[in-house]
Amino acid sequence: MAPEEQLIPALRKVLYSGQISEGAEVEAFEAAFGSFIGNPQVLSFYCGTAALHAALLLAGAAPGAEVISTPLTAEPTNLAILHAGAKVVWADIDPRNGNSAPGSIADRITDHTRAIVVVHYGGIPASLTAICELATARGIPVIEDAAHALGARYDGIALGSHSEYVIFSFQAIKHLTTADGGMLVCRNAGDLARGRRIRWFGIDRKAPRTEADITEVGYKYHMNNVNAVIGCVQLDHIEAVIRRHIDNGKYFDRALQGIPGIELPSWDAAAEPSYWFYTVFAERRDDLSRYLAGRGIASSLVHRCNDLHGIFDSSRRKLPALDRLYSRILHVPCGWWVGDEDREYIVETIRRGW
Repeated sequence: MAPEEQLIPALRKVLYSGQISEGAEVEAFEAAFGSFIGNPQVLSFYCGTAALHAALLLAGAAPGAEVISTPLTAEPTNLAILHAGAKVVWADIDPRNGNSAPGSIADRITDHTRAIVVVHYGGIPASLTAICELATARGIPVIEDAAHALGARYDGIALGSHSEYVIFSFQAIKHLTTADGGMLVCRNAGDLARGRRIRWFGIDRKAPRTEADITEVGYKYHMNNVNAVIGCVQLDHIEAVIRRHIDNGKYFDRALQGIPGIELPSWDAAAEPSYWFYTVFAERRDDLSRYLAGRGIASSLVHRCNDLHGIFDSSRRKLPALDRLYSRILHVPCGWWVGDEDREYIVETIRRGW
C-alpha cells in the first residue's frame, strides 16, 4: 500500500476518535520506533528541541552548569542548553567532517561540566568511541543530537544505544517526519518516569489527577495522537527512504572523488552515515554555490555558525578548525527525492568547473 493510501484512513480514524491527545497511538509509535533503533527506552515529544531540553535536564544541566557543544548545528541544539539555564562551552570541530573533535571536548571539561552534546552533522556519526570513553572517565553523560542521523550506525549498531541520551527530530524535512516531533532515547530505564513528568507539566499522568504532586517544573512537551499516526505510517516505509539517502550519498562519495577544488568528508571506520545532506569542502565556495544555482541545483550552508549569534557572546572563543572549514563548506541534496538522473547531473555540473 502506498503511504498516502495508508495515511489518510489512519488520520481520519484518529481525528474522529475523540482521542487526539497523547494516547494509544503515541504508545504504538514509541514501541515501533524503539524496535526500529533497537532500544525500547524511548519517549516521544512534540519536537526534537523539547526532547533535547528534557535530556539536558535529566543529565543535570542547570544554572551554574556548563554543557560542551558545537557551533556547527541548527541553533535549537544550543538554545536548548540556555533553556536549561546552563552555559554553552564550544568545542572545536573535526576537520574531516564538521563533528566535534574529541581532543577539543577533552580540553573543555571542567568541574562544572554536566553534559556533552554531540551532533552527528549531516548524518555522519561523530567519533563516539573516543568521546564516550573520555566522558565516562569523568562521569559526564553524553547527549547525542541525531536529528540529522536517523538510520546511521556506529560499530555496527544503529544510533540510539551508544550513550546516556540520544535525541531524534521528526521535523518536516528529516528522514522521518511526523509533521513535527521528536524522540528521546535513554540508556537508563530509570530516566523514563522522570522524563514523562518533564514532558507533561511535572505531573505523573498515570496517577489520579487530583492526587498527583508536582515536585519540579514540567512542560507541555508531549506528542499527540495525530503526529504519532503519521509517524507510524512513516516507519512502515522508512527503510526505503533511508536506503535512498545512503545510496545517493555513496554515489557522491565515488563520483565526486578527484575533482579539482573539491574535498570530500571522511569519518571513523566504525561510522556508517545516513546522509541527511551531502557535504563538500570547496575552494571558492561562494562561486560554486552561485554556479550551481545558475544551473538549477540547490546548495547552501544550511546553518549559521551558532557562535556568531549575539545570544552566545559569553561563550565566544577561538575555534580555528571551525573557521577554516566553515569558509569552504557547502551542502547539496542527496535525499530520497534525488533520482539517478538528478545526481548524475549534479556530478557532471560540478566536474565542468566553476
